Amino acid sequence: MPTAHMASAYLSSFQQAAPTATSGGAGASPRPRPRAVACHASEPSGTGRRSACLRLGIGLATSVVPVLHTAPARATADADEDPEPANNGWWLTEFPLPVPKIRNKEINNGESGTRSFVKNGIYMADIGPSFAAHAYRIRSSAFDLLALEDLLGKEASNYVNKYLRLKATFIYYDFDKLITAADPDARPPLLGLANRLFDSFEKLQAAVTTKDDADIGSCYADTKLILQEVMTRMA
Repeated sequence: MPTAHMASAYLSSFQQAAPTATSGGAGASPRPRPRAVACHASEPSGTGRRSACLRLGIGLATSVVPVLHTAPARATADADEDPEPANNGWWLTEFPLPVPKIRNKEINNGESGTRSFVKNGIYMADIGPSFAAHAYRIRSSAFDLLALEDLLGKEASNYVNKYLRLKATFIYYDFDKLITAADPDARPPLLGLANRLFDSFEKLQAAVTTKDDADIGSCYADTKLILQEVMTRMA
């Protein structure tokens, strides 16, 4: 580099002049030798480019991270839908956990305004508003409830009650979504079928709590017929 060549030439000039100065008389004082000068070369341009690239990469990464953390869990709901519960993009931050709401209040009991078998605190996967998707899950839950017959009369009323409430809750919310997605002309028959099924669920649940095998068997026989009708309707 130019700076290094200048330093080398400067040192060479002193080394060549040293013998001339010392060739004089014995009394002549020797000329002091110059100190070596350390030459610090400037930073290579490649390092500067690497530093600039590094700073640019860090800046881009910093600008992307907040987008990943604040992205919503799903698209914004339509204007006619209930507002989405408070969340941070990964899980709900609202406590206690919100209870899902239904649109078709007609499927509730006219006296209580709800259904006694509905169970809170269970996980239900969001399968979207598709009519076919909710019809499939209703049919699957109805099929599972038909297996309750094997537990009747075996002192398993506690298990019957738990399983009945679990599957009936799925059917309850799926019927609400199903009726909402159905054509206007198809909604009244679906409402009638849902109410007959839910009324039978409540009667069966009341019979299970009494632990009367005869009453449980009679109520389940009525529920079984409606479950079979539901499976046929949802096929």
